[in-house]
Amino acid sequence: MSLKNLPKPQKSGLLLIDKPADFSSHDIIAIVRRILCTKTIGHSGTLDPMATGLLILLVGREATRRQPEFLQLNKTYQAILSLGTATDTWDRYGEITHTAPVPPITTQQLEQAVAQLSGPIMQQIPPFSAKKIKGEKMYDLARKGVELTPRFSPVTVSWSGVQLISPTDISFTLTGTSGTYVRSLGYMLAQKLGTLGHLSRLRRLAIGPYQVTQAFDGNLLKECQTDTLYNWVQPV
Repeated sequence: MSLKNLPKPQKSGLLLIDKPADFSSHDIIAIVRRILCTKTIGHSGTLDPMATGLLILLVGREATRRQPEFLQLNKTYQAILSLGTATDTWDRYGEITHTAPVPPITTQQLEQAVAQLSGPIMQQIPPFSAKKIKGEKMYDLARKGVELTPRFSPVTVSWSGVQLISPTDISFTLTGTSGTYVRSLGYMLAQKLGTLGHLSRLRRLAIGPYQVTQAFDGNLLKECQTDTLYNWVQPV
């Protein structure tokens, strides 16, 4: 479908979508553009294809004009970290690069490791990320086999519900400021515990005050009608 000469959207506002796995955020945006017959759609932060959960789409000029303030909202995630195996993307969609034994982990050791990664910290940026080095995205450089020097960025994070659900799996909820990579926090937590790890599950629960429980089920998008989806667009 050509996006040229499409009409303005019927109304401007926020469209909360519960993104399914195996879709990129841009896949979802493209589908919504077709349904709403408009190209004027932005977002408040993308999700990796592996991740599910809240994606806020900004429909119309009034909403897209306010994209910067939505991008700055804190985000809350629920995740599972699988220990003993590292992947190049730091999640289960990547290729396995290394394995390591997983030592017995006590609750106290887990709490101490999490405490070291709480509050204002410097997170290591995943090599497969959209951050740019001299104008080129890191994931493009990584795919070319360019060896990247570790880079870090400041974020502020808080953890809750951290628990061992098996000898090699840790579940947790994490809230982070804009730019937080949960993959990175999982990778760093595994290191603090003396092993390797990657995220095997990631779900975004909230963006600022907006909750995934308020969102339209993204699995229903392909058969959704224009008027039905517009009923889910809420004022900014």
